[in-house]
Amino acid sequence: MEIIDGKLLSSEVREGLKTEVDLLKEKGIIPNLAVILVGEDKASQIYVKNKSKACQDVGIKYEEFILPTSTTMEELLSLIDELNERKDVHGILLQSPVPKHLNIDKAFERISPDKDVDGFNPINVGRLCLKQDGFVSCTPAGIMKMFEKYKIELAGKNAVVLGRSNIVGKPMSLCLLNKDATVTICHSKTKKLSEITKQADILVVALGKTKFVTKDMVKDGAVVIDVGINRTNEGLFGDVDFEDVKEKASYITPVPGGVGPMTVAILMSNVVKSAKKLL
Repeated sequence: MEIIDGKLLSSEVREGLKTEVDLLKEKGIIPNLAVILVGEDKASQIYVKNKSKACQDVGIKYEEFILPTSTTMEELLSLIDELNERKDVHGILLQSPVPKHLNIDKAFERISPDKDVDGFNPINVGRLCLKQDGFVSCTPAGIMKMFEKYKIELAGKNAVVLGRSNIVGKPMSLCLLNKDATVTICHSKTKKLSEITKQADILVVALGKTKFVTKDMVKDGAVVIDVGINRTNEGLFGDVDFEDVKEKASYITPVPGGVGPMTVAILMSNVVKSAKKLL
């Protein structure tokens, strides 16, 4: 069993980006990420703070737009339009969740595909589906980087994705499919779930249920990727029971220190990619 060190890989990615950012600045281009946060969700505030620190580390300019819970859809779309028009802004990120009266899908659709560094605009989702160049949702893209770094073969492998969210599950399945894996997506309505997961050479878990996956659900030698981040009174845990599963897996990601750092690193990478298009 080998632990996939997302923290270390994230540091390597960031170091490479620092060089790219310095080269862009020499050419008069300062990569700039604009982050919109609506409301007072505590977890979102932590995530936004982490993104701010990552930008500072890499050398990316960071602008934050904190909007009150009472913000209207018209006001949110107006801000997005303004940021779309600004030539000095290369990436726009709308932190989710947003207050219930706002339509987040409509907001994602309004963000320019060329500045959609989170990969949620329908055009970028379509590009992923068609294997065209575009921005890919940061968590799946980070996981693919892990597979590449650890030389984990995907072609012809049985891959099972637990979860069908637009943020992780669906784009993850497309990323795996684009690398010639045979993909099964499972969700809350899936019957005989453990029979399916036990067939997986690659198991990606993104359910939001603490320690949901146990060793009796995992095939010997499987690669297990845990996307879950669940805060409990005992600490931070993933969707996989790490201690129970680790001896069965050939590779496994820890929580924390696994997928999370890579998600942020890919976000930084996407901002730099957007800025480089100006060259």
